[in-house]
Amino acid sequence: MKNLFSQSMSKKRIVIISASFVVFAAVLGYALYEGTKNTVALTLDGEKKEIKTHAETIQDIFDELDISLRSEDYVHPSLTTKVKNNLQIMWEPAKQVQVTQDNEEKIIWTTAKTVDDLLKEQKIELNEHDQIEPEPKTAIKGEMKIAIKKAFPFKLVVGGEEQEVWSTSTTVADFLTSKGITLNELDRVEPDLNESVNENTVINVIRVEKVTDVVEEPVDFAVVTKKDSNLTKGKEQVVQEGEKGSIQKEFEVILENGKEVSRKLISENQVKDKQDKIVAVGTKVIEKQVSRGTEAPSSPSAPSTPSATSAPSEKKAEPKESSEPESNNSKEFYVTATAYTPNCNGCSGYTATGINIEANPNLKIIAVDPSVIPLGSKVYVEGYGYAIAGDTGSSINGHTIDVLFPTQSEAYRWGRKKVKIKILN
Repeated sequence: MKNLFSQSMSKKRIVIISASFVVFAAVLGYALYEGTKNTVALTLDGEKKEIKTHAETIQDIFDELDISLRSEDYVHPSLTTKVKNNLQIMWEPAKQVQVTQDNEEKIIWTTAKTVDDLLKEQKIELNEHDQIEPEPKTAIKGEMKIAIKKAFPFKLVVGGEEQEVWSTSTTVADFLTSKGITLNELDRVEPDLNESVNENTVINVIRVEKVTDVVEEPVDFAVVTKKDSNLTKGKEQVVQEGEKGSIQKEFEVILENGKEVSRKLISENQVKDKQDKIVAVGTKVIEKQVSRGTEAPSSPSAPSTPSATSAPSEKKAEPKESSEPESNNSKEFYVTATAYTPNCNGCSGYTATGINIEANPNLKIIAVDPSVIPLGSKVYVEGYGYAIAGDTGSSINGHTIDVLFPTQSEAYRWGRKKVKIKILN
């Protein structure tokens, strides 16, 4: 019985020892396995952690961690680097970003930190006028949308002043607002405010103003002639001097870019009445008077002298004053007379006979139809005086003449009238 007990105890001891050995070997093996692992410091998408691994390469570590890598991801050192103790590994997964430029969309995987870094990575250059949303300093996030609007130059004209400006694709109204250009009530804009701006656009802002202009204008007096039987025919005498009047006119004036484009009369008021010039024109005709008597017969031996009984010799009374010429060879008839000046439209300043009337505006010259009044004739024109037929005109035909005056106002006062003319030679 004692032997059996001893044998049983021996078997138990063997089992325990064997089990203890196995456990010890396992612990020792595990300790040895763990002890041979390399310690690696990981920074995974900003999170730091430390692991122990038997992986041979960095790629093996990511495989152990079941992390799928993209070619755009940032891994440092490279995936083929051999793992060693205290190795530091950094991994930044690429983020998906949608970039829209000039209405073209593009999906980009990037590890850029900010929008500005992304632009540099993609070699996208912006000038100071381009627009981008969000702004360049914004941090990159997954599924971020970035919109780029490239600016282009075009012409802007405001109030007549032209300048070159830059803008992105927008409407005329939005562009003017962005530039702080305000429109007044009457201002016009070309093209329409709702039109889109492009590189060939010319935006023209026309500044329109409505102003009131008050002016005072002179009113010429008329020359009124009155027949006077007490004056010798052909003589004139001023009875009343003429005085110009004045009238005040109020206009509504439209200005575009400071220049007048229309003028509308609103009202007018008489400031001063004109006073017409009154001229008396003589109508009295004085003829020569001759008294005739009988002559006494003369003696052949004595001088012919009147005797006491003889009739008085013939006497001729002196003629009374007359402004009209007397000539046995004169030819007179009525003509329609108008007036012109040295500077009239179409005038050269010289007459048809070569007289410089521009340099001598006070000469008495009339334009005639040479078939009626020969050029070079000396004439007398009723109400005008002595003159030379020294000019012609395309509208002077038949019994019409044009009398020369130095000023336009005198020509206007003459007007158009029927007068008598005498050809003296």
